[in-house]
Amino acid sequence: MSQTIDTPFKIEADGFAFTECPRWHGGQFYFSDVQGNRVCRLSATGRVETLLELADNPSGLGFLPGGDLLVVSVHDEKLLRVSKDGSMREHADLSGVVKYGINDMVVDAAGRAYVGQFGYEHSAGRMPEASPLILVDQEGHVTVGPDSLLVANGMVLTPDGRTLLCAESAGGKLSAYDVGTDGALSNRRTFAQLPPGHYPDGICLDAAGGVWVACVLGPGFVRVLEGGTITHVVPMPEGRFAYACMLGGADRKTLYMCTSERYDPAYLKSCRTSRIESIRVDSPGAGCPDVGA
Repeated sequence: MSQTIDTPFKIEADGFAFTECPRWHGGQFYFSDVQGNRVCRLSATGRVETLLELADNPSGLGFLPGGDLLVVSVHDEKLLRVSKDGSMREHADLSGVVKYGINDMVVDAAGRAYVGQFGYEHSAGRMPEASPLILVDQEGHVTVGPDSLLVANGMVLTPDGRTLLCAESAGGKLSAYDVGTDGALSNRRTFAQLPPGHYPDGICLDAAGGVWVACVLGPGFVRVLEGGTITHVVPMPEGRFAYACMLGGADRKTLYMCTSERYDPAYLKSCRTSRIESIRVDSPGAGCPDVGA
């Protein structure tokens, strides 16, 4: 039976349009304010620094081995590369292999980026089309992955880099792939089928093998094991929803949570009530996107 964690949330920062894609890197917390069109960094003292402003919506974030930051530009369907001096250039153009925008991303220790695509035009009310992940190597070369996923969302890599887990939002599950030495994906399988109504979005991995999942249409944040057993539930207050999560802090036992009101871009831009909140958990974070950085 799962344990309900009803510890009051700590508000780390608020006043954003739509927080997503949190990352813990180099002892610091990064995230995208998607509808605010910016990438931010949050200090331990609660100071928010805007690292990058875009005309487009930013989404997935990841770091290359040398420290450069990769940023998903959703509708432009490009990966942007931001150097430590703040200069930005195009890393890869994915528009030739995707239809309806790109979303979240995980970057491995070798600098290979795995990028998810929506597979449908959400604003038009269409049904999702199964679409593959996209692999971009450190030099920016683009390869289409195998199989097709129903709205690929949050992704993690295990500490050994040999397994990739991906939240299939419209499929209501977490899928797993074997990762070859060349970064190629194979042997797709179900890691965990979630209960009906749980729409998984962002995910992160802990050292005990559990995956924290932000369930937008479910109870909130849940921790699930391979096979589908839910061990912990962090319920959301009425009117707020779970969108993404990341384990960070000095001991990696702080679960940072991206929370917002209902997903309505125009409303979110005007009300700016999206937050970074946190609770403490038992098992520290592990694997990418935050490995040893």
